[in-house]
Amino acid sequence: MIQFDEQYLVDERGNRKAVVAPISSWQQILEALDELDDIRAYDDAKRERSDPVSFERAISEIKEGMHD
Repeated sequence: MIQFDEQYLVDERGNRKAVVAPISSWQQILEALDELDDIRAYDDAKRERSDPVSFERAISEIKEGMHD
């Protein structure tokens, strides 16, 4: 769990409108979100039924996709 002492920006009524966090904490949050995206993509891929593809074919398809 990422822990930090956040500060809030509030409007004239005292309603919280934004959070101020240290840069190091923000970077940890971004890294955690990126990792979560990877985990979700992996979980989605595992749920899909597909035929196995050889490593060579997969590399070839990846390279072809880079040139599109």
